[in-house]
Amino acid sequence: MLPVQLIRKKRDGGALDDAELRAFIGWVTDNAIPDYQVAAMLMAIFFRGLDERELATWADAMTRSGDVIDLSHIARKKVDKHSTGGVGDKISIPLAPAVAACGVAVPMVSGRGLGHTGGTLDKLESIPGFKVNLPVETFKRLTDELGVCLIGQTERIAPADKRLYALRDVTATVESLPLIASSIMSKKLAEGIDGLVLDCKVGKGAFMKSIERARELCALMRAIGQRAGKTITCVLTDMDAPIGRTIGNALEIRESIEVLRGGGPTDTRELTHVLGAEMLVLGGVAKDAVEGRAKIEKVLTDGSALEVFRKVVAAQGGDPRVCDSPGSVLPKPAHRDELTLPPGRIVAIDSEALGIAALVLGAGRRTKDDVIDPSAGLVIDAYLGEVIAHDAPPQVMLHHSLSPQDGRLAEARAMITNAFVMQPADDQPAPPVRSSRILEVIR
Repeated sequence: MLPVQLIRKKRDGGALDDAELRAFIGWVTDNAIPDYQVAAMLMAIFFRGLDERELATWADAMTRSGDVIDLSHIARKKVDKHSTGGVGDKISIPLAPAVAACGVAVPMVSGRGLGHTGGTLDKLESIPGFKVNLPVETFKRLTDELGVCLIGQTERIAPADKRLYALRDVTATVESLPLIASSIMSKKLAEGIDGLVLDCKVGKGAFMKSIERARELCALMRAIGQRAGKTITCVLTDMDAPIGRTIGNALEIRESIEVLRGGGPTDTRELTHVLGAEMLVLGGVAKDAVEGRAKIEKVLTDGSALEVFRKVVAAQGGDPRVCDSPGSVLPKPAHRDELTLPPGRIVAIDSEALGIAALVLGAGRRTKDDVIDPSAGLVIDAYLGEVIAHDAPPQVMLHHSLSPQDGRLAEARAMITNAFVMQPADDQPAPPVRSSRILEVIR
């Protein structure tokens, strides 16, 4: 069979048989076909989808394109968390060490930024020296010794997905539910986990714009996981506003450390508590979410989670002083520019626009070959329902290394200003503001 035959078959709405699916993933893994043919198949799947059998086979082929890690020697339950991507979503960084501090192992294989959303690996690499490309044997050892290890896809972990993941970002196929589900699960099933908590973002700043679409993704994920004998819990979370106060890699590490010290913005803490609680339930160290949340809150308050993170940073080659003095360790931008919003009440925030603005400043990638500026990003002090007075101090700080004449700076400033929908403060009663990020938990 030829790649073009399979691309044409899927493009025309046909179902690929198991041999064809495994052959295509084999070509992807072996670099036996060029990027443009892989991209063509991704676009065909984007429009035509994969049925339940196709999806199961596609995901299994991706998982088996590399090694499936055996963590059976680790006595603790192995539970991971994955987010479908959000603006300011730094939750994995405080969450993983907190869960490990509670007695559940977290073997976490993460990805890089996709589109307007950041990636855990990019954030971690803003810590000087931090290595995310570790051998599988080191990954296994650190997961056993420390209870957590955070790495990227090595050549031996779902290598087919590594190539597909990079191409999805630059071919406008990121939002495909079968591609999202198979990408996530191929990495997770290769990790040797017992269970998974999926943080599925919903709203303007998410790939899933509606709760119905988020539930559809969760159903696909759970179906793939159940076929593999894994327990999956899905938490649907609100992404109609950025998470926390920071967008950008080093900035989000700084905020994560605030959470690990028992502080940080309310919503960043809430997501860490709730997702951590569900992980502890799957890990068998909490009888329910209430007990799990109490345990997570305790290790964040007493310093246990921070101490785990310190050990992880040191073990993965990073500078552990970041836990004590992030401002002196993390990279600094060449420029910090202020932006003041027009007066009025904030009635909506376009999180996606803010994510793109941070990308334009250098915090993300427009193409897969772009180099990220780890210091770039936004610090935001403006929230839904808040009233901005005429004489208020600036609400947004832009961190970047662009020259004042660079057109990207003006582009980013315009995006940020337009991302905030304002109305006169005395025009009408303030719209209701959601007090929690949690929309639904599917167990």
